[in-house]
Amino acid sequence: MADNETKRLSRLAAILTQLQTKRLLTAPELAGKFSVSNRTIYRDIKALEQAGVPILTEEGRGYTLMEGYRIPPVMFTENQANALILAEQLVLKNKDASFVKDYSEAIEKIKAVLRHNVKDKANLLAERTQFDQNINRERNSNNLSDLQFALTNFYVTKIEYANEANKVTSRLIEPFALLSTQENWLLVAWCRLRSEFRYFRLDRIKRLEILAEKFTPHKMTLQEYFDKYY
Repeated sequence: MADNETKRLSRLAAILTQLQTKRLLTAPELAGKFSVSNRTIYRDIKALEQAGVPILTEEGRGYTLMEGYRIPPVMFTENQANALILAEQLVLKNKDASFVKDYSEAIEKIKAVLRHNVKDKANLLAERTQFDQNINRERNSNNLSDLQFALTNFYVTKIEYANEANKVTSRLIEPFALLSTQENWLLVAWCRLRSEFRYFRLDRIKRLEILAEKFTPHKMTLQEYFDKYY
């Protein structure tokens, strides 16, 4: 498929999403958003209409979808759902109560369209993630997404981990929770080498491999972990 046609199909899908999201949109608004001409937007709207999308034109105001029309729900991948849950933890630290309320309600609507197995994993991740404002703006890990996946699917994970003296050891771990401090992301995991729960700084993980072996889930909440060990 030609690149221009691919971009056009992508834009048509995005315009449909915009129409679903907002009550009324004008051609100049859409043109500005997608960096195309008004004329291109007119052609795109016509293409959507020809495809059966019930777009209504309000003279002098803009375009709107027919009342009651809904596109099929977006299906998020597990990693995308995990990213949304992490974003939710960040927003919950915001000081504006109305903003937090609106975002939380939006997240609940997003969760409503997740497949049941993805929803259960997303909820588990939300329960096992604690966030404090990170003052270090530099990205200090490339493993967060993989660890979220291992945590919610109960996969044993092999890591090469460097201590403060930069001595690297190989560990088999059972990921339990993710914590963000003011400086680093920390993983709480059962370490099979030490036979105890340990903290691992994500920026010290030199290599990570998710194994095929699954571990038995640790039957406690994050708060119960803190109560038991601290």
